[in-house]
Amino acid sequence: MLTLIKNGEIFAPEYLGKKDLLIVNNKIGYIEDEIPVPERFVDIKVIEAAGMYIVPGFIDSHVHIMGGGGEGSYRTRTPELQLTDATLSGITTLVGVIGTDGTTRTMPSLIAKARALEEEGITCYVHTGSYQVPVKTLTDKIEDDLILIDKIIGVGEIAIADHRSSQPTYEEIAKIASAARIGGMLSGKAGIVNVHVGDSYDHLKVIEEVVDKTDIPIRQFHPTHINRNPHLFETGIEYAKKGGYVDFTTSSIPKFLEEGEVKCSLGLRKMLEQGVDISQITFTSDGQASLPDFNKDGDLIGLKIGKVFSLYQEVKDAVQQEGIEISTALRVITQNPAAILKLQQKGKVEAGKDADLVLLNKTDLSIQSVMALGKMMVENGKPVVKGTFED
Repeated sequence: MLTLIKNGEIFAPEYLGKKDLLIVNNKIGYIEDEIPVPERFVDIKVIEAAGMYIVPGFIDSHVHIMGGGGEGSYRTRTPELQLTDATLSGITTLVGVIGTDGTTRTMPSLIAKARALEEEGITCYVHTGSYQVPVKTLTDKIEDDLILIDKIIGVGEIAIADHRSSQPTYEEIAKIASAARIGGMLSGKAGIVNVHVGDSYDHLKVIEEVVDKTDIPIRQFHPTHINRNPHLFETGIEYAKKGGYVDFTTSSIPKFLEEGEVKCSLGLRKMLEQGVDISQITFTSDGQASLPDFNKDGDLIGLKIGKVFSLYQEVKDAVQQEGIEISTALRVITQNPAAILKLQQKGKVEAGKDADLVLLNKTDLSIQSVMALGKMMVENGKPVVKGTFED
């Protein structure tokens, strides 16, 4: 199958200018100044992209694909992600995680959901484990999960600095990181440890203690929710200046922002102004997670649900409201997560890479079309492929 996309301006995410792209099956075959439509040849689908930006498909590396929540008992368990939740948001690659509930949300179910999403047309990986320590793996060993299970690329989300965590010691976190590192090395995967950071003033201390007292490098960890409050955000800046990765959570509600949560688009600008290298920053949505509001005693007093569409919305706000160059802003949901997670076929518009592409309207940066692995999933703002149980 051949698809020719003509006359679009490419942000790869670096700006390449006006180019034509030839998609061959599920890969980007050629990128040229002009690729003529051949006569008397096999059928080629031609997409006119004048007036559009062509950018890499978005990577959301922290999503509760089979639902999350449950902090307010069984009725507060959130629903599974649907295919068009992702594709209408420009997301072509996901990483599924388990959160607070590591009992009724299990690794076999997580992997099954990841495979279901792949059958429906997008790419999906998972991390092994949940908030809890010891880590509940699929094979009873972190290294074995990473080495033997193709879908498992890291560990997490392990909770720290949170009243819902297992209150892990630095020794426990060090052993998890060591196992993830070894498993990653032996399988050619990132073996990253995805870390949920809560509201506590302990912040990132347990990670920093591991880095200070062992030989495990700081970039073995990928701490998320770094924008959840001003004091954690400031700690995150210093952590990033030491060389660590930091991840912003884009799902939010007005109440959280009023109480001091740092809006991702603003936080990105502030971190860049503080000299943090853009390659160390990612955005994730925490989609389908519950957004619980607790009082000072730890009692649940409110609950919302995270949405994956917030991922690109915050990138767009970074460009339109904070004045960040689009090539820079796009990196936090394309090139950066691909590099951190060693997803070598993802994150860039480049010959030989997977044909995961998003076409944006140049005028308002709205999502017009989405292609995943060479297949059109969204066209002119409408889904052309729906999940198995979607109307």
